[in-house]
Amino acid sequence: MIKLAISGCQGRMGQRILDLALRDKAFKISCLLEHRERPGVLSSTFGLPVSFNSDSLNGSQVLIEFSSPDATMEHLKACQKHGVKMVIGTTGLSREQASLIKKASLKIPIVFSSNMSIGVNLVFALIRQTAKVTGKNYAMHLMETHHVHKKDAPSGTAKTMAEIAEEHAKTKVVNVDSIREGEVIGDHEIIFDSTVDRISIGHHAKTRDIFAEGSLVAAKFLAKQKKGLFNMQDVLGLK
Repeated sequence: MIKLAISGCQGRMGQRILDLALRDKAFKISCLLEHRERPGVLSSTFGLPVSFNSDSLNGSQVLIEFSSPDATMEHLKACQKHGVKMVIGTTGLSREQASLIKKASLKIPIVFSSNMSIGVNLVFALIRQTAKVTGKNYAMHLMETHHVHKKDAPSGTAKTMAEIAEEHAKTKVVNVDSIREGEVIGDHEIIFDSTVDRISIGHHAKTRDIFAEGSLVAAKFLAKQKKGLFNMQDVLGLK
């Protein structure tokens, strides 16, 4: 069994990851982390004790991290110290913080992805294939919608979609429209538009479980890795 730690365990994502992990015989929950100053924070969740100290990661094999950029950096240091592998789904990280993750992967294995959803990563692969063929003959437009609580805009997923499209089409995405409304979990669509037709590739998230399930797949993948930086395309064999 994989000794699994979960950061942000009382957040919406953390709770879903924990619920699914408890049902999966491949995992044993070894550590639950939360921020001491989180409003309404509890000393336990799902009947398991919650820690506010990153050194409590000692003894875990894999940490799933969906939290703030600052907390992610703190836990990155602790994971290097204690030899804990990391699945990082945190968005809104700076280039400097992303660079620190890359550097840490020389010591520990890390899956770092803007979106852990299997469906979204299939979309990434479709965008890569489409952009290679359409190239500069099509104008690329991107639209994304999330709930009003999401702080970063464009989302990490939208940025990744744009990066993939631009890399393989050898041209820039014309615009990225970001909408924040209601409790939308995540809608993403990229349009390849020409004078003769329009190609649309999109994804609609019905539940956060798609991200939670993907992160657990990534944790199982990491259990077999010694070091290195991976993303969900690597995990799913889509490259």
